[in-house]
Amino acid sequence: MEVNENAVRFGLQGDPDLQFLLSGGSLVKVKSSSWKKTRFFRLSEDCKTVWQQTSKKFKKDSSFSLEDIDSVRHGRQTEGMQKYSDSSVEDRCFSIVFKGRRSNLDLMASSKEEAKSWVSGLKKVINSMTNLNRLQNSEHWIYNCMRKADKNADNKMTLKELKHFLRQINIVVDDDYAETLFKQCDASNSDTLEGSEIKNFYNLLTYRQEVDVIYEQYAHTNGQMSSSDLLNFLQKEQREPVSLDHAHKLIDKFEVDEIAKLNKHMSKDGFLMYLNHEESSIFNPAHKAVHQDMRQPLNHYFISSSHNTYLMGDQLKGSSSTEAYIKALTKGCRCVELDCWDGESGEPVIYHGHTLTSKVLFKDVIKAIKEYAFKTSQYPVILSLENHCTIGQQKIMAHHLTSILGSALLTQPLGHNMPTAFPGPEELMGRILIKGKRLNKLDAAFNNNTTEDVDSVSEEDEAAEMKEGEPKPKGKTSNKIKLAKELSDLVIYCKSVHFSNFELSRDNQAFYEMASFKEGKAMNLAESSAMGFIHHNMEKLSRIYPAGSRTNSSNYNPVPLWNAGCQIVALNFQTSCKEMDLNQARFLPNGKCGYILKPEFLRDPESQFDPVKLRVGPWLKKKTLHIMIISAQQLPKINKDNQRSIVDPHVRVEIYGVPDDNASKQTHHIENNGFNPMWNTRFQFTVHVPDLALVRFVVEDHDVGVQNDLVGLYTIPFTSMQNGYRHVPLLTKRGILIPSAGLFVHIMVIDA
Repeated sequence: MEVNENAVRFGLQGDPDLQFLLSGGSLVKVKSSSWKKTRFFRLSEDCKTVWQQTSKKFKKDSSFSLEDIDSVRHGRQTEGMQKYSDSSVEDRCFSIVFKGRRSNLDLMASSKEEAKSWVSGLKKVINSMTNLNRLQNSEHWIYNCMRKADKNADNKMTLKELKHFLRQINIVVDDDYAETLFKQCDASNSDTLEGSEIKNFYNLLTYRQEVDVIYEQYAHTNGQMSSSDLLNFLQKEQREPVSLDHAHKLIDKFEVDEIAKLNKHMSKDGFLMYLNHEESSIFNPAHKAVHQDMRQPLNHYFISSSHNTYLMGDQLKGSSSTEAYIKALTKGCRCVELDCWDGESGEPVIYHGHTLTSKVLFKDVIKAIKEYAFKTSQYPVILSLENHCTIGQQKIMAHHLTSILGSALLTQPLGHNMPTAFPGPEELMGRILIKGKRLNKLDAAFNNNTTEDVDSVSEEDEAAEMKEGEPKPKGKTSNKIKLAKELSDLVIYCKSVHFSNFELSRDNQAFYEMASFKEGKAMNLAESSAMGFIHHNMEKLSRIYPAGSRTNSSNYNPVPLWNAGCQIVALNFQTSCKEMDLNQARFLPNGKCGYILKPEFLRDPESQFDPVKLRVGPWLKKKTLHIMIISAQQLPKINKDNQRSIVDPHVRVEIYGVPDDNASKQTHHIENNGFNPMWNTRFQFTVHVPDLALVRFVVEDHDVGVQNDLVGLYTIPFTSMQNGYRHVPLLTKRGILIPSAGLFVHIMVIDA
């Protein structure tokens, strides 16, 4: 039987599920109740692409990359499958969910066994691809490009094919250099490269001069790094407080030469393997898992939060979908919003009221939340209800919440006595909290105080009563709305109230009574009354939401609100932008669990911290950040349709934090080299409050006279950066990792 090299490379040689995928099979593609058509699917020999047969005779066979897949779900786990398939075929259904805004691919197999094989096989291959280290991805990518450049598939490379290959990997060289490189490798003088000549060419091409310089500086033992040399490098350059035993472990893990490993040495290849591994990433691996104290009161944390979570697009015509909730929750979002309105047939719906956005059933959203609330994080989820429903449908909402969420729904305060402060995320693990209006005080839950089954509350008590820019229904004159007791009683720790000023809030409101602030008002408070806002947030929760004028679902800068201690800074998760990039970076550490413990100076009642008017205090941990942008590797082509288009990259480093720390610096651009551009440019920044600072790396294709195109980016909290020589992964605008691409930098943080 012919051996598939990629199956071997992925560690899946002989795996029955992989063999099943390579053989392929017929699946029913489900688009609507009337559009269900059979298509043939199979995994291509590269084990990276799924091929599908189309119905159009003259159209080329279409395919999609496994790298574009976000998840594979077994069963009727998408909105489309819920609508257009019957529960009787549950075990035959599965869906491929893509990254970004590409529509889901809903499929139905002929049997439950086949469905399991598709799901299991796809997950295995995707996991294997993900787990391959960066260097292996790099080699595989270059190898594929070389194979594509070999037009006649004779395993030889002519000078013309060599030039085509160089363009494919995003590097332009003049004809003289290409010919020189070719002749240097053509030892047989055959005017083609083959066998060891191609290997020699590959070695010349992938030579990392900057890594050689570093290695030779520390390789003092017969041209190699001894374990002592490696320890010297780790302590001096990487500034890691490690022992000789740790150096031995690195050699065992990364050294590729068995003789060097036996001698406790690290060769140049082993050193490159180490530098390309996650352990040498700029992101501190100690911050990858949950590492913060999760027993502090809930209001002591920044909480990843979404605005108008149901929307997949803009605020006026965008579609509402359960998929939007699934995407937000799987990104670590812990506070989602539900705009609830009366629906037909007595079933409440969720949509952006008085607009052309589509509607989704309230109960379907709750089912999706039940299914996905705790797949990424076990810490509590807050459902922020904006309630526009009549009493009858409010009661139905309460019924769906209790019957679907079951024991996960928090319906009573924790403990046996009336609480005086919030519980912590750890106490609330696996629980779902409701934010909304409540008819009475929380102590009624302990004192058995009763209220009417229906009562009125001030419309102003819901701080998000009518969103800015949202038209009010005709004839609306009353400032009172009816609230059903069944729904009211589900609000425990997050009772929505109106905000007047900090003094009234401090003196007259309980800890669990929280206000929502429009973006403009919150920004004004954060700038003009920062210390008051900070102390308000030491006692209570605050939610911030975008201005209603942002009809295109754009976002505001969340950083000034975090600086003021605001916990629930809600953004439009469906919009890929700098602001969402900053949000994802804020919640990158601590296991991406959606909760980040605020710095102590944002929690201590004695704190005099003011981000706008900095003064001496424990928050002032002034640091000097030295960054050298050394090089980049395998930057993606921007214009993939133009084979001759090569990027001219430059790198910008941005700092976001308190106003005194905001800064931006940029390298020069490198012409026609996206494969291995080298800058060796040094930057220096002063950071006064590192606990609130974010560092952002942006790679762009330099253009004169027009806006630069984004190549890739990466943002990281200042306190999660590692010192020393580090690789910086690069993401797309949508936050998707770009395989093999990255920056190579040197980081040094010292006390200023």
